[in-house]
Amino acid sequence: MFVAVTGNPQKEIELKVQDPDPSHVGRNIVTLDKPSKDALFVTSGDIVEIEGSRKTAAVIWPARTEDEGKGIIRMDNFLRHNAGTNLGERVRVRRAEVKEAKKVVLAPTQEVRIIASGYDRILKKNFIGRPLVRGDSVWISVFGSGFVYSVLDTTPRGIVKVNDFTQFVLKEQPAKQVLDVPRIAYEDIGGLKEQVTKVREMIELPMRHPELFRRLGINPPKGVLLYGPPGTGKTLLAKAVANETNAHFISVAAPALMSKFVGEAEERIRQVFKEAEDNSPSIIFFDEIDAVAPKRDEVIGEVERRVVAQLLASMDGMEARGNVIVIAATNRVNSIDEALRRPGRFDREIEFPVPDKNGRTQVLQIHTRGMPLSKEIDLEYFSSITHGFVGADLEALVKESAMKALRRYLPKINLEEDIIPPEVLENLEVNKRDFLEGLKDVQP
Repeated sequence: MFVAVTGNPQKEIELKVQDPDPSHVGRNIVTLDKPSKDALFVTSGDIVEIEGSRKTAAVIWPARTEDEGKGIIRMDNFLRHNAGTNLGERVRVRRAEVKEAKKVVLAPTQEVRIIASGYDRILKKNFIGRPLVRGDSVWISVFGSGFVYSVLDTTPRGIVKVNDFTQFVLKEQPAKQVLDVPRIAYEDIGGLKEQVTKVREMIELPMRHPELFRRLGINPPKGVLLYGPPGTGKTLLAKAVANETNAHFISVAAPALMSKFVGEAEERIRQVFKEAEDNSPSIIFFDEIDAVAPKRDEVIGEVERRVVAQLLASMDGMEARGNVIVIAATNRVNSIDEALRRPGRFDREIEFPVPDKNGRTQVLQIHTRGMPLSKEIDLEYFSSITHGFVGADLEALVKESAMKALRRYLPKINLEEDIIPPEVLENLEVNKRDFLEGLKDVQP
C-alpha cells in the first residue's frame, strides 16, 4: 500500500484513485480498505479530506473485499473533479477537521427553473450529514433529471457538515465563475465493463504513458473502431474517455461531412486533423463512419472515393505518438472500406453488443440514480423482462415511466399557479405500475 505518514495529528496517506461503486455516485462517498482506515485512525462513517490539485471531503464507506490491501480509494466523477484528480492518479487523504455548517449557498451551473416553494428545504434533506467545501460541484436530482450545482460559499469556511439547523440557500441565477463542470464519466456507462477496459488500454494508456510504448519499441494505436447496434453506448464511451483523459475532443457527424461542393469534405477532414494536432492530446470521433467511408468498389460517386482517400492520407500522415487518436463508430462494420481496417489505421476493433440482464440492470440503476422510486420497484425484475433493449431504449423507458408518474400527480397540481407546493413535490415517486405502463410505449 502506498502510505506516506507525516506525523501526528496530521497523519496522511497516499492512495490511488479508482472508479466508484455505481450506487455511490453523487453521494459524497469514498471507499477505503481497513489498513488505510487504521493508518488514519478513522472508521466507516467518518469524513476524510482528499487532496489532489484541489481539496474536497467525503464520507468513508467500507471497501470491497477484493480491494483490501491494495491502497486504493474509489471516488466518483464529482469527487475527482472537486479534488482535482483523475483515475489512476494518487491523492493525499487525511482525517478531516469538520465544522457544523451554519449556512451553505449553492447556485446552478446552468439555467434551472425552480417550480416549487420551499425547494431549498426539499433539497437540504439530501445533504444532511454530507461534507461540503466552497467550490465543490455537487449533483442534485430533481425527479430523475440531474443538475450540477456549485457550492458558492459556506459559513464557516473549510470543511462543513450539513445538519438540520443549517441555513440552506439556493440561488436561482447560474454561478458566473465555475471550474469545468464534471461531465460524462466511465461510471455513467452501464453494462460495458469489458469495452471500457479495452478502450482505456488502447486510448488512455498511450495518452498518459507513451513512454511504455517507446520502451517496448511499438507504436501506440492510431485508431479504434467501435461497432455494434445503435444505442449501445459507442458515442457515450468516446466522450467519457475524452473527459477522463482531459483530451481535446472533436466530434464529427460523418454524414454531415458530405458536401455537394467539390473538395469541401476533404478540406473539412484536413482541418479536423490539423485542429487535433494543434490541440493535442486530442481525440477525433467520427460517428457513423460508414456514411463517408463505404467500400470504394461498391460506390458509384466520386465524392465518396475522394473522402475515403483523404481519410486514409490523414491517418497515414499522423505520427504514432499516442497524442492524437481517432475513434470511429458504426452500426455496419462490414460496410466500411477495408483499407481503413488495416494496421496503422483503425487497427483495433471493439464490439458493443446488446446488453445482457446484468448489463441492463446496471443501465437502469444509472438512469434511475436520484429518481424517487417506490419501494416495490425491483430493477432486477425489469431488467429480466427487457430482453433486447439497448442502453438508449432503457433510458427512454425510465423517462417514459417518470412521465407516467407525473401524469398521476397532475390532478393535485394547479397548473394556473407558477409555484408547486413543496408537499406535492416531496410525495412524487415512480412506482411499478408506471414502469409497466412505460413498457407499453417503449419497444426495442
